[in-house]
Amino acid sequence: MTSYKQLLQEVNTFIFDYDGVLTNGIVVLMETGEHLRTANVKDGYAIQLAARKGYKVAIITGGYSKTVETRFKDLSVTDVFIGAKNKMKIFKDYIEEYDLDPKNVLYMGDDIPDYEVMKKVGVPTCPADAAEEIKSISKYISHYKGGEGCVREIIEQVLKIQGKWMNNDAYDW
Repeated sequence: MTSYKQLLQEVNTFIFDYDGVLTNGIVVLMETGEHLRTANVKDGYAIQLAARKGYKVAIITGGYSKTVETRFKDLSVTDVFIGAKNKMKIFKDYIEEYDLDPKNVLYMGDDIPDYEVMKKVGVPTCPADAAEEIKSISKYISHYKGGEGCVREIIEQVLKIQGKWMNNDAYDW
């Protein structure tokens, strides 16, 4: 059986769900209709570092918020799919557009809408507090819950295994 660490050597693309992965899944509903979420700064650092190092990085989320688009634009992530009703269709279009091999894709999801895509990628991963169905198909379950650094943890592992962590460009934001 191949260890997940061996699979990380081949990763060239990261795809993340948003709510429950990059956030703790708690949404504060404002009277204006806006949904407030919190995000981990260390996850953000790792995402922008991966993007600067040439990895493809995408966000596929069923939720919608203008702040999601703004956050990832600030992190140099250009492939942000919000309001995703069918994550599998978006995934298929994305890998076709960039001519990606699904076996080189790491996807981190936390709940049932992520299941179908996670079955198609080479490295399905999840936060510690993911749904049991998602944990059952994940090659790696983070030690951290969603919104608490699980994204940083997995990106750091990939970059370390590939010899791209703590290089000179690591000190810039």
